[in-house]
Amino acid sequence: MIINHPIEPVFDTDSKVLILGTMPSPKSRENGFFYTHPQNRFWPVLATVLGEPLPLDNAQRKALLLKHRIAMWDVLRSCEIKGASDGSIRQPVANDLNIILKRSRVRSVFTTGGKATALYRKHCLPSTRIEPVALPSTSPANQGRFDMAALIKEYAVIAEALKEG
Repeated sequence: MIINHPIEPVFDTDSKVLILGTMPSPKSRENGFFYTHPQNRFWPVLATVLGEPLPLDNAQRKALLLKHRIAMWDVLRSCEIKGASDGSIRQPVANDLNIILKRSRVRSVFTTGGKATALYRKHCLPSTRIEPVALPSTSPANQGRFDMAALIKEYAVIAEALKEG
């Protein structure tokens, strides 16, 4: 079954960095925002990296992103996917990232997970011409490879990118 991306991108004209996943999980689609599966470690990691309290709802998550000039979306507009398994993705169709890039100051792109990185490189890099910084997935499926401390260390590059220029 083809899944169409139901969540609007988060950004404004001041956004400096763009964080991209592949496609929202079923739980995120149900909740109407990115990385909202209760076991996903994205928000605890990002809040720690930015020195902020953990956002508890979608309004707080969006406010955190915009406060720190972070844009967020996903690489894919639609695809065939089983559950939340990036490995099952078939028939990928990319989002038009120029919707964000032409209306913001984004100069750095961060991809969360190997599949997001590969899909971005194949489908988006030719038009964006911004080489992505590949970050590990914060998914519960990746807990064995990256504990919280390791994720925080990897994601600290976002805070560094926000300090530049």
